Amino acid sequence: MRTLLRPALGLLLAFSVITGVVYPLVVTGVAQLTFTHAANGSLIGPNDKPLGSELIGQPFADPKYFWPRPSATTPSPNNAASSTGSNLGPTNSALTDAVKQRIDALHAADPGNAAPVPVDLVTASGSGLDPHISPAAAQYQFARVARVRGMAAGDVAQLVAQATEGRQFGVLGEPRVNVLRLNLALDQR
Repeated sequence: MRTLLRPALGLLLAFSVITGVVYPLVVTGVAQLTFTHAANGSLIGPNDKPLGSELIGQPFADPKYFWPRPSATTPSPNNAASSTGSNLGPTNSALTDAVKQRIDALHAADPGNAAPVPVDLVTASGSGLDPHISPAAAQYQFARVARVRGMAAGDVAQLVAQATEGRQFGVLGEPRVNVLRLNLALDQR
Protein backbone atom coordinates (compact mmCIF):
# COMPACT_ATOMS: atom_id res chain seq x y z
CA MET A 1 0.00 0.00 0.00
CA ARG A 2 2.82 2.35 0.92
CA THR A 3 4.53 1.79 -2.44
CA LEU A 4 1.36 2.84 -4.26
CA LEU A 5 0.45 5.73 -1.98
CA ARG A 6 3.82 7.51 -2.12
CA PRO A 7 3.94 8.01 -5.94
CA ALA A 8 0.23 8.93 -6.00
CA LEU A 9 0.73 11.64 -3.37
CA GLY A 10 3.86 12.85 -5.18
CA LEU A 11 1.94 13.17 -8.46
CA LEU A 12 -0.97 14.87 -6.68
CA LEU A 13 1.42 17.43 -5.19
CA ALA A 14 3.28 17.96 -8.49
CA PHE A 15 0.14 18.41 -10.55
CA SER A 16 -1.39 20.66 -7.88
CA VAL A 17 1.63 22.95 -8.12
CA ILE A 18 1.70 22.84 -11.93
CA THR A 19 -2.03 23.36 -12.53
CA GLY A 20 -2.81 25.41 -9.42
CA VAL A 21 0.20 27.74 -9.29
CA VAL A 22 2.50 27.62 -12.31
CA TYR A 23 -0.15 27.53 -15.07
CA PRO A 24 -2.30 30.38 -13.62
CA LEU A 25 0.82 32.55 -13.16
CA VAL A 26 1.96 31.92 -16.75
CA VAL A 27 -1.50 32.64 -18.18
CA THR A 28 -1.84 35.80 -16.06
CA GLY A 29 1.62 36.99 -17.11
CA VAL A 30 0.94 36.40 -20.82
CA ALA A 31 -2.44 38.15 -20.54
CA GLN A 32 -0.89 41.15 -18.77
CA LEU A 33 1.79 41.43 -21.43
CA THR A 34 -0.40 40.96 -24.50
CA PHE A 35 -3.95 42.05 -23.52
CA THR A 36 -3.47 44.44 -20.59
CA HIS A 37 -6.80 46.29 -20.98
CA ALA A 38 -8.89 43.11 -21.22
CA ALA A 39 -6.91 41.28 -18.53
CA ASN A 40 -7.65 44.10 -16.10
CA GLY A 41 -11.42 44.00 -16.66
CA SER A 42 -11.73 46.42 -19.61
CA LEU A 43 -12.51 49.26 -17.21
CA ILE A 44 -13.42 52.62 -18.73
CA GLY A 45 -14.26 56.08 -17.47
CA PRO A 46 -13.28 59.72 -17.84
CA ASN A 47 -9.80 60.83 -16.75
CA ASP A 48 -8.77 57.21 -16.09
CA LYS A 49 -11.32 57.00 -13.25
CA PRO A 50 -13.03 53.63 -13.78
CA LEU A 51 -16.82 53.85 -13.83
CA GLY A 52 -17.53 50.42 -15.26
CA SER A 53 -16.44 47.68 -17.59
CA GLU A 54 -17.08 47.89 -21.30
CA LEU A 55 -17.74 44.13 -21.22
CA ILE A 56 -20.49 44.07 -18.56
CA GLY A 57 -23.75 45.97 -18.88
CA GLN A 58 -24.43 48.83 -16.48
CA PRO A 59 -27.90 49.75 -15.25
CA PHE A 60 -29.14 53.16 -16.42
CA ALA A 61 -32.66 54.32 -15.57
CA ASP A 62 -32.40 58.11 -15.89
CA PRO A 63 -34.14 59.33 -19.09
CA LYS A 64 -31.10 61.46 -19.97
CA TYR A 65 -29.14 58.27 -20.65
CA PHE A 66 -29.44 55.51 -23.20
CA TRP A 67 -30.88 52.43 -21.55
CA PRO A 68 -29.28 49.02 -21.97
CA ARG A 69 -30.92 45.67 -22.51
CA PRO A 70 -32.88 44.42 -19.52
CA SER A 71 -30.88 42.15 -17.25
CA ALA A 72 -32.09 38.78 -15.99
CA THR A 73 -29.58 38.65 -13.13
CA THR A 74 -30.65 38.67 -9.50
CA PRO A 75 -30.82 40.19 -6.92
CA SER A 76 -29.83 43.32 -8.87
CA PRO A 77 -29.51 44.08 -12.59
CA ASN A 78 -26.19 43.40 -14.29
CA ASN A 79 -24.89 41.42 -11.32
CA ALA A 80 -21.85 39.66 -12.75
CA ALA A 81 -21.79 37.23 -9.82
CA SER A 82 -25.11 35.74 -10.94
CA SER A 83 -24.87 35.80 -14.71
CA THR A 84 -27.78 33.92 -16.19
CA GLY A 85 -30.48 34.13 -18.79
CA SER A 86 -34.14 34.16 -17.86
CA ASN A 87 -34.68 30.73 -19.46
CA LEU A 88 -38.25 31.77 -20.20
CA GLY A 89 -39.58 30.44 -23.49
CA PRO A 90 -41.53 32.49 -26.03
CA THR A 91 -44.84 30.98 -24.91
CA ASN A 92 -44.22 31.59 -21.20
CA SER A 93 -46.72 34.11 -19.81
CA ALA A 94 -44.09 35.51 -17.41
CA LEU A 95 -41.92 36.52 -20.37
CA THR A 96 -44.91 38.02 -22.18
CA ASP A 97 -45.87 40.02 -19.08
CA ALA A 98 -42.29 41.22 -18.56
CA VAL A 99 -42.03 42.35 -22.19
CA LYS A 100 -45.36 44.22 -21.93
CA GLN A 101 -44.17 45.98 -18.75
CA ARG A 102 -40.91 46.97 -20.43
CA ILE A 103 -42.74 48.32 -23.48
CA ASP A 104 -45.05 50.31 -21.19
CA ALA A 105 -42.03 51.74 -19.34
CA LEU A 106 -40.42 52.79 -22.64
CA HIS A 107 -43.66 54.45 -23.80
CA ALA A 108 -44.06 56.21 -20.42
CA ALA A 109 -40.52 57.62 -20.69
CA ASP A 110 -41.09 58.81 -24.26
CA PRO A 111 -44.85 59.06 -24.94
CA GLY A 112 -44.41 60.73 -28.32
CA ASN A 113 -42.33 57.90 -29.75
CA ALA A 114 -44.58 55.79 -31.98
CA ALA A 115 -41.77 53.75 -33.54
CA PRO A 116 -41.77 49.99 -33.02
CA VAL A 117 -39.78 49.03 -29.92
CA PRO A 118 -36.64 47.05 -30.86
CA VAL A 119 -36.63 43.57 -29.36
CA ASP A 120 -33.31 44.06 -27.55
CA LEU A 121 -34.83 46.81 -25.37
CA VAL A 122 -37.43 44.42 -23.96
CA THR A 123 -35.62 41.07 -23.75
CA ALA A 124 -32.55 40.07 -21.76
CA SER A 125 -29.47 38.57 -23.35
CA GLY A 126 -28.33 35.02 -22.70
CA SER A 127 -25.94 36.10 -19.95
CA GLY A 128 -28.04 38.96 -18.59
CA LEU A 129 -24.91 41.15 -18.78
CA ASP A 130 -24.83 42.35 -22.39
CA PRO A 131 -23.21 45.82 -22.55
CA HIS A 132 -24.44 46.47 -26.10
CA ILE A 133 -27.66 47.45 -27.80
CA SER A 134 -28.43 47.41 -31.49
CA PRO A 135 -28.16 50.63 -33.51
CA ALA A 136 -31.97 50.41 -33.87
CA ALA A 137 -32.36 50.40 -30.07
CA ALA A 138 -30.09 53.45 -29.81
CA GLN A 139 -32.01 55.20 -32.60
CA TYR A 140 -35.28 54.45 -30.81
CA GLN A 141 -33.97 56.30 -27.74
CA PHE A 142 -32.03 59.23 -29.16
CA ALA A 143 -35.01 61.63 -29.44
CA ARG A 144 -35.78 61.13 -25.73
CA VAL A 145 -32.16 61.62 -24.73
CA ALA A 146 -31.84 64.74 -26.89
CA ARG A 147 -35.05 66.25 -25.48
CA VAL A 148 -34.17 65.58 -21.83
CA ARG A 149 -30.62 66.88 -22.26
CA GLY A 150 -31.68 69.87 -24.36
CA MET A 151 -29.41 68.80 -27.19
CA ALA A 152 -30.06 68.83 -30.90
CA ALA A 153 -31.24 65.42 -32.12
CA GLY A 154 -28.57 65.54 -34.82
CA ASP A 155 -25.82 65.89 -32.19
CA VAL A 156 -27.10 62.86 -30.30
CA ALA A 157 -27.47 60.91 -33.54
CA GLN A 158 -23.86 61.78 -34.37
CA LEU A 159 -22.70 60.42 -30.99
CA VAL A 160 -24.67 57.22 -31.63
CA ALA A 161 -23.02 56.89 -35.06
CA GLN A 162 -19.56 57.40 -33.51
CA ALA A 163 -20.30 54.81 -30.79
CA THR A 164 -21.56 52.20 -33.24
CA GLU A 165 -19.12 49.31 -33.61
CA GLY A 166 -19.14 47.27 -36.79
CA ARG A 167 -19.10 43.51 -37.20
CA GLN A 168 -16.08 41.82 -35.69
CA PHE A 169 -13.51 41.16 -38.43
CA GLY A 170 -16.09 42.60 -40.83
CA VAL A 171 -18.22 39.43 -40.86
CA LEU A 172 -18.97 38.20 -37.32
CA GLY A 173 -21.99 39.36 -35.34
CA GLU A 174 -24.06 42.45 -35.91
CA PRO A 175 -23.27 46.16 -35.55
CA ARG A 176 -23.69 47.23 -31.92
CA VAL A 177 -23.48 50.20 -29.59
CA ASN A 178 -21.73 50.00 -26.21
CA VAL A 179 -24.16 51.75 -23.85
CA LEU A 180 -21.59 52.76 -21.22
CA ARG A 181 -19.25 54.28 -23.82
CA LEU A 182 -22.16 56.15 -25.42
CA ASN A 183 -23.39 57.53 -22.08
CA LEU A 184 -19.88 58.60 -21.11
CA ALA A 185 -19.58 60.45 -24.44
CA LEU A 186 -22.90 62.17 -23.68
CA ASP A 187 -21.68 63.27 -20.26
CA GLN A 188 -18.47 64.66 -21.75
CA ARG A 189 -20.44 66.93 -24.10
